[in-house]
Amino acid sequence: MMADPTTRAGLPTPAPYVSPETRPFWSAAKAGRLVLPFCTGCGVAIWYPKAFCSACGSMHVDWREASGLATVYSHSHVHRGEGAYREAGSFVLALVDLDEGPRVLTNIVDIDPADVAIGQRVQVVFHDAGDEASLPRFAPMAPARAAAVHD
Repeated sequence: MMADPTTRAGLPTPAPYVSPETRPFWSAAKAGRLVLPFCTGCGVAIWYPKAFCSACGSMHVDWREASGLATVYSHSHVHRGEGAYREAGSFVLALVDLDEGPRVLTNIVDIDPADVAIGQRVQVVFHDAGDEASLPRFAPMAPARAAAVHD
């Protein structure tokens, strides 16, 4: 089944290349879960998803469920993208710091680009990218979830 090539945010959802090494990440995203590889040697969360630790070189990796919560580190309002994003109109490209540590390049969706702010709390959302994957993007944290996080 082919995925809708755009999301309700108007962004394309190109299917990623799924390798055996990254399959756990993409399969979990397809199921609506964010998972990260963690090094069992030094405990570091590894980004981008791969089968070895960038920090210590260990090949011992354990996939764990991530919170899906992050903080906007930096963002840019892109008025004309490249490649699949060329016809997307304007969108927000951002770096977010996952609560587990890694800094991830992503899109911020479901918000007026003028309202995105550094330090803003966001939560993962998934946009269907075909049979094998969904793309994790981030949206402003829902007020109910934000309240629960602070309790």
